[in-house]
Amino acid sequence: MLEKALGLNADSLILDLEDSVTPANKETARDHVCQWIKETDFGKQECLVRINPQDTPWGADDLQAIMEVLPDGLVLPKIASREEVDAIDDVVSQIENKHSVENGAVSLVLIGTEVPEAVFNLPSMAKNKRVDGITWGAEDLSGALGAKAKRDGNGNYLEVFSYVRSTCLLAAVAGGAQPIDAVYVDIKNTEGLARECKTGADMGYTGKITIHPSQIDIVNTAFTPSDEEIDQAHELIAAFEENQKVGKMAFSFKGQMVDVPHLRRAKEILAIAAHIAGQTS
Repeated sequence: MLEKALGLNADSLILDLEDSVTPANKETARDHVCQWIKETDFGKQECLVRINPQDTPWGADDLQAIMEVLPDGLVLPKIASREEVDAIDDVVSQIENKHSVENGAVSLVLIGTEVPEAVFNLPSMAKNKRVDGITWGAEDLSGALGAKAKRDGNGNYLEVFSYVRSTCLLAAVAGGAQPIDAVYVDIKNTEGLARECKTGADMGYTGKITIHPSQIDIVNTAFTPSDEEIDQAHELIAAFEENQKVGKMAFSFKGQMVDVPHLRRAKEILAIAAHIAGQTS
């Protein structure tokens, strides 16, 4: 599975030491992942490792061992407070310094809503400079809440989960981190996944975590600017340049009033498209 993952069209690979590994196999899995990272050329893919929470019997050892092989980043599950993030940041910094690696080279991706208290601490956690991305999780949260369901009969998130989804997005953007939408667990429901990806992209999420190879292309399509979006962004920027010549920053464009926020969004679309093109070329 590890070797096959290198051929997938995914931006990042998350090597999981937490929920997918039984307690009896935690140490073996850790050793195997460390060895694989040492031996593997990940190419353009980002290598991330989801370690166990620091309050478990394996968390501290995971952090020390995985940092010795210097992955691109760590995924932190069930993280609840800025103090926890800062404590991990301190350990990561010490090991980076030991290996003469630039401080901040190893990023942190937070699964920031698996415990209820974390939701209220997301804004402060997001402002740790090492935090590069924040995602959210409905599965563990629903268990903590004792929720009987996460979605209504139409497949839409119930209010509390919709609130958490929005809070994660706002906190990530406010903290300068990438907002990454949660997993979609109904693997065979490709239409449902496509709808949820579109909603996430429309909201402002920049990507989504996948749990099966069949989901990757659907997610990539939804979060990659389309040719139509790119063309319209170019047209809008050109229209702003023409209107600026006569002192106008608000004007009608294709029947819609546009101003500075629309210009900013057009530039963001082109920047995302250029970054993706650079990654795939």
